[in-house]
Amino acid sequence: MHNSILKLLIGSTLASGVAFAQTAWTPKEDGKAIKIISHRGEHLHHPENTMAAFQAAIDAGADYFELDVRTTSDGKFVIMHDGTLDRTTNGSGEVYKHTFDEIRALDAGAKFGPSFAGTKVPTLDEAFDLAHGKINVYVDTKYADPQQLVDTIVKHDMQDHVVIYGNPFFLYDVRKIRPTLKVMPEALSPDICKLFVRAMQLQVIAFDANDFKDPVIDCAKAANAKMFVDRLGDADNPETWQKAIDLGAAGIQTNLPAELAAYLRAHNLATH
Repeated sequence: MHNSILKLLIGSTLASGVAFAQTAWTPKEDGKAIKIISHRGEHLHHPENTMAAFQAAIDAGADYFELDVRTTSDGKFVIMHDGTLDRTTNGSGEVYKHTFDEIRALDAGAKFGPSFAGTKVPTLDEAFDLAHGKINVYVDTKYADPQQLVDTIVKHDMQDHVVIYGNPFFLYDVRKIRPTLKVMPEALSPDICKLFVRAMQLQVIAFDANDFKDPVIDCAKAANAKMFVDRLGDADNPETWQKAIDLGAAGIQTNLPAELAAYLRAHNLATH
């Protein structure tokens, strides 16, 4: 798989003749050294990927909330992690086979708890409207047209306040449409990391537990790219937060945004 990615991206880079300008990293200027990324919003106490979860992430002091973008059968962006409706709503079947109105009619909160009954599946427009002026957004792109996504980001004046995660081929297309957007592929390996840096002039790279290792970290540091790491599940605790910070992480994706914020404050890591 890695060889295929290498060949395609190198070929596309040469064929397009696009010269990508190196741009400065411009996160939300709040002076914080380590960015807190709230995974699917604050979803331990609110239904994941809902407006309530996103507002709770803001209230918890997060710098980003992470959301998952999918496309309905009639071309609308909705926020849902799974490819199917079954786990988080009272619907069933694949998201892309349903219209927006069908998905909007579903309940995305009752399965989490009776107090959230009636919660709707949000749109990307609604999430950006909530975020604007308050918080950055980590856009995990599951299924979306690149031009439509770029247009939506720009329409909401969020171009300087998003990172876009997803399939590297999708991210390459986004980068061609608007080179200043911060696209963020998964690092994967030292060789793939180096390829992505060359092909997309990366400002930020995503890491999980599998690739947050010295040779890949060295690639990101050599490129002067920020490292956003997942610290989820059993790894979502102060010990691994600190290890990630010690290795140079600039952002930590967590299920515990309030706890991470408190940890950073207590250890004088909340500001430069």
